[in-house]
Amino acid sequence: MPTPLTWPNCRNVRDLGGLIRSDNLDQLVPEGLAAFEAAGVARIVDLRDVWECETFPSPFGADPRWFNVPLNDPADPAIDDDDLLVQYLALIDNYPHRFVRALTAIAEAPPGPVVVACHAGRDRTGLVIALTLAAIGVPAEDIVTDYATATAQFPASAATMRSLLAHVDAKYGSPLDYLQAAGLSPDALAALKNRLNAESAHQPPPAADAH
Repeated sequence: MPTPLTWPNCRNVRDLGGLIRSDNLDQLVPEGLAAFEAAGVARIVDLRDVWECETFPSPFGADPRWFNVPLNDPADPAIDDDDLLVQYLALIDNYPHRFVRALTAIAEAPPGPVVVACHAGRDRTGLVIALTLAAIGVPAEDIVTDYATATAQFPASAATMRSLLAHVDAKYGSPLDYLQAAGLSPDALAALKNRLNAESAHQPPPAADAH
């Protein structure tokens, strides 16, 4: 199960066993930055748009661990619909290569936890995390549970993620089929499995040695 983390002033942070999902890291105060560094993070995959990164710069923007992998592009047609599922399906169906870039950035990270973040840590982060977990064999209901485990500020409906995964299965065969068709390499898939296997993905990390 996801393990909540306390990184003041981020409000939607949890650890999936070495894969950490978060809202916008520009909110971190000194205590939050210290907690972040104590986690031993090896890479940050920031899914925000370029304009977001310029307007709300990450404190790690000059850090070699920081990778900006936008899931949106200003040239994308606007989606005039408030339904999150409609928005998610548009990204999934129209831009599979963007998800492959994000998963490859996770796979190729040095040893250590990888943080995946966007503005709220729910939508873009939720999609990338869901596809990552599905690719390594985590059961769909565990993925749904993680997605729905959001803070009160960023509520998330289990039904939304359940419908998304059902759509991917029906249209592409499976999330892994979807990713491989979009270019996820065998090496990247093996690295993802190595980094975060299906068992550790929903187990809390081991307790730190107190000595």
